[in-house]
Amino acid sequence: MSETDQNQALRLAEAVVFAATQPVTPRVLANLLPEDADVDAVMAALAALYAPRGVNLVQVAGGWQFRTAPDIAPALRKVVELPRRLPRVAMETLAIVAYHQPVTRTEIEEIRGASLSQTTLDLLLENGLVTPKGRRETPGRPTLWGTTPAFLAQFGLNSLRDLPRREELLIDPSGPSTAAAPAEAGTSA
Repeated sequence: MSETDQNQALRLAEAVVFAATQPVTPRVLANLLPEDADVDAVMAALAALYAPRGVNLVQVAGGWQFRTAPDIAPALRKVVELPRRLPRVAMETLAIVAYHQPVTRTEIEEIRGASLSQTTLDLLLENGLVTPKGRRETPGRPTLWGTTPAFLAQFGLNSLRDLPRREELLIDPSGPSTAAAPAEAGTSA
């Protein structure tokens, strides 16, 4: 690929990622870029160009997205309205779904050791963090729940494999889990 073609591929990739509201997948990029373009090489070059800037190109939810550089994010919190934090019960439920999916509401309640209100599930659905993933083949055919690409994007994860392993989570033997949810990544551009 000539230098002109490489520059054009970089410009196209930059434009599509900038304009997209969701992470841009390698498949979308492959369809957009010239046939002889190596998507991984183009995205690595683009990420390198943005590395020292206030906005970085990062891989999340199986695609690419511009995010505020982590060192700049605290300063932006003074002027950018952050999304409302989820209540503790919603975060607990989300963690259970993330680690045990697909999981039924009854299974969530058994793991939590407490009942789950429909309001909590509705909140996670409204925020696009969980979605129905089918039905269990048992009496009553309960709904199975799983996380969404929006969950991955919100928590800066490329895939569920990026979740901390259970052994890595801090557990207080004297009480409930003190584990923190995955750190929210910088603000989306």
